[in-house]
Amino acid sequence: MVFLRRPASFSRYYATLSKSRKTSHVKRGVCLFSVLGGSAYCLNTKTIHADNDSNDTALRHTPLSTLLRSYVVYSLCSLPIIVNNSPAVISAVTAVPGLKQIAEVVIRYTFFAQFVGGDTAEDTLPILAKLRHNNIGALLAYSVEVDEDEADKDKSKIASPNQVYKSNIEETINSIDVAADFEEQYRSKFSGKTWVAVKLTALLPRADSLIKLSDHLIRTRPSSKSSQLLPGIPNTSDLQSLIEGRGPADLTQDDIKDLKELYISLTRIVERAYQRNVKIIIDAEYTWYQPAIDAFTFSLMRRYNNRIPDSTPNSYLPLVYGTYQAYLKRTPQFLAQSLKDARDNGYALGVKLVRGAYHHFELTAAPSPDVCPVWSTKPETDNCFDSCADVLISTLKDGQLKKVNLGILFGTHNTASCDKILGKLVKNGLAAYVEGKFMLKDRVAEHCAIAQLYGMSDSLTDSLVEKVHSSTPFIIKYIPYGPLLAVMPYLGRRAIENSSILSGDGGAIAERQRVGKELRRRLFGGLTIF
Repeated sequence: MVFLRRPASFSRYYATLSKSRKTSHVKRGVCLFSVLGGSAYCLNTKTIHADNDSNDTALRHTPLSTLLRSYVVYSLCSLPIIVNNSPAVISAVTAVPGLKQIAEVVIRYTFFAQFVGGDTAEDTLPILAKLRHNNIGALLAYSVEVDEDEADKDKSKIASPNQVYKSNIEETINSIDVAADFEEQYRSKFSGKTWVAVKLTALLPRADSLIKLSDHLIRTRPSSKSSQLLPGIPNTSDLQSLIEGRGPADLTQDDIKDLKELYISLTRIVERAYQRNVKIIIDAEYTWYQPAIDAFTFSLMRRYNNRIPDSTPNSYLPLVYGTYQAYLKRTPQFLAQSLKDARDNGYALGVKLVRGAYHHFELTAAPSPDVCPVWSTKPETDNCFDSCADVLISTLKDGQLKKVNLGILFGTHNTASCDKILGKLVKNGLAAYVEGKFMLKDRVAEHCAIAQLYGMSDSLTDSLVEKVHSSTPFIIKYIPYGPLLAVMPYLGRRAIENSSILSGDGGAIAERQRVGKELRRRLFGGLTIF
């Protein structure tokens, strides 16, 4: 039996990347690298194209100062020497009194401004309004999370002496209210397209409790062929003992207390979302957390996805979405089982399909290739993503016949995947291609969306907006927000995971070229200067 524990090799790998993380100022160095890294190439794309010059007209109304900032940021993100050595360099800079403050100011007005929506949910409102003006929705994410390097050290150090996790819970609820208040300006027959993402490890005092629950679930679930595909397939009884008040016998009382409190907190969050008609997207995390996350996610979907707020005219949309990572070998079987469970238990299934954000770490952490949970190559992940997208779109077409109500969010920066999704919608009669535009039926635009990260892949986003016609936003931007210091672990992880993409041919380089073209047009009449 293989158990899903956070391996020490994970910490060693992370430590070699950052050289030295023995002091807090080193972590701030990782932050700057993360923001340099664009925090957001997390959906494993390798090529980002604009279809043609016409979609660059979206930059015509962008302020010159914003273009200059973007050009500098993308230029730095394009340099491997910056990406690879930034943590060590910045850790040294931030150790010098005076330079630290200067560095944080520079970060805030360049990289932070490029990739993060603001310090608070309220700070994102101008961005939400600008996006909605272009028929783009938003997924708000309070981006604080567990620092995995610290989590492998003394567990007391990752407990929350200041009860930070409680403030994270309250901020998540606040973001729901901000999203709902914003949507009230756009009252229509459609449900809102400002949603909220939730990361479970940020919502309890000791994230290690999720690892222990995950190990318990893997060990005690009924044996089946699917159990060999780590991190396994959820079972309807996964949380039964916890909900009934007993808790698994092989967990400590502190673990049981933390997990019970997490369940109560999640019900508070989803109850508010239910009252305010805001969708909740539960993010996936490392596989050593994932069995527990799956258990909580499905418990919430079974409980809330058959309850429809009075303000919602459509009775077939899910409230809670789970995340399906195509780089996991289990995902095709997991998706099939999820669709069956939704049909058998009479609830709407919410699916966010992504490639996955932790691939390199999962490969490094696996004890052997035989039990590695992720595909070893990108083509395998691409094939898995595309096949799962096929299943979802087919189910959406035949939802009434198959008695499965479904909501889909495709999270991808991959142009080929976006084109395939649109083509499949047309092929299945869910959209029409008329004079160069994809015309989506209202029901389809309600059930289905495509998302990219804020500040990244804007050429792809603009291209999709240009060629897709829908009555409600079909394109969504994932908008991380939070105080600069608080989002450092999140930003650092994003950059380290995606450094090869950031410095590759289709990432920051493509965005830099796009912005540079507009700068040339404005400043030099199109002359080749950059």
